[in-house]
Amino acid sequence: MAAPGSARRPLLLLLLGLLHCASSVFVVKNSNGTACIMANFSAAFSVNYDSRSGSKNVTFDLPSDAEMLNSSSCGKENTSDPSLVIGFGKEHMLTLKFTRNATRYSVQLMSFVYNLSDTHLFPNASSNETKTVESITDIRADIDKKYRCVSGTQVHMSNVTVTLRDATIQAYLSNSSFSRGETRCEQDGPSPTTAPPAPPSPSPSPMPESPSVNKYSVNGTNGTCLLASMGLQLNLTYERKDNTTVTKLLNINPNKTLATGSCGTHLVTLELRDEGGTVLLFQFGMNASSSRFFLQGIQLNTTLPDARDPTFKASNNSLRALQATVGNSYRCNAEERVRVTKALSVNIFKVWVQAFKVDGDQFGSVEECLLDENNMLIPIAVGGALAGLVLIVLIAYLVGRKRSHAGYQTI
Repeated sequence: MAAPGSARRPLLLLLLGLLHCASSVFVVKNSNGTACIMANFSAAFSVNYDSRSGSKNVTFDLPSDAEMLNSSSCGKENTSDPSLVIGFGKEHMLTLKFTRNATRYSVQLMSFVYNLSDTHLFPNASSNETKTVESITDIRADIDKKYRCVSGTQVHMSNVTVTLRDATIQAYLSNSSFSRGETRCEQDGPSPTTAPPAPPSPSPSPMPESPSVNKYSVNGTNGTCLLASMGLQLNLTYERKDNTTVTKLLNINPNKTLATGSCGTHLVTLELRDEGGTVLLFQFGMNASSSRFFLQGIQLNTTLPDARDPTFKASNNSLRALQATVGNSYRCNAEERVRVTKALSVNIFKVWVQAFKVDGDQFGSVEECLLDENNMLIPIAVGGALAGLVLIVLIAYLVGRKRSHAGYQTI
């Protein structure tokens, strides 16, 4: 008879496997069988689409049977760049296109192709079209190092948001396996095991603390049309006068900021102007057919004294972030990065926002972000697994004890 420990071991491995089943590993190889791209992550999709009864929002995960397609490629020098193409379901495709320079590589472009004729994911869709959305990303790492991000990495693509979780990604591999060194995403903070080489240019300023959270409101003739509580941080990339490119984080100080705005039928604005002349404008739009509001646009005008061009301007009016049903509020305790342009992202901390229909100074029913929902599921899954493990050990113990007593007979 097998020892009780050997009987329990496969059950323990099964439980541990269940905790990681959502993650998938993809490897792109060249014609010689040498790996050039490796990726290990799980992904969640949030898609807003038109149905016969109005606009709908669906969320779904990258399934465990998703597979790398033959259109994935290691690329050709000076001709094409490496790409990872993942297919699942009814002709849905997630593509990561890579590029590099002398010191770093990045996912230059992420695209998602989804088929609205898939009634399982998009019930009652008003069309059977195949849609394509794409966006540049902040996924980048040093050459010969893997990109590592335990925190959720969100990429907003028009009406689609893709969230990569527990991601390990590397392109331009030198030995067909993940490197030991890693570049951590900003959400995780700097890697404790590596330090950047000292640049010839002046040392960068220290990382600022998380910005202060402040409550903002915009009022019109019919009352409050916007209520928001959040901390704001600007992530700026620009070229300095000495021809070096730098990335700078600037916190919005609510104590030195004047907040104004406007209320419209289909557009609500919040304008923040600080003492130095920086103007940050948020525009919230509404989809009337779905009765959902969302962050539609961000504009920034500021001055960077050490920049080659001190006047810094950036805008994007086709965003689709911070979405919720009109009358409800959107809340996310996790840091959210909204990419505006290649040179500007806005990091939003502990956001709680409601637009258009607001009851006084009170937030309505809460719609949580995907990042918060996933953070809640992790301890639940771990707790459930541990409880199951305790139950299995108890059962194994009782069965083993019963069998040991059966070995003795009364004379």
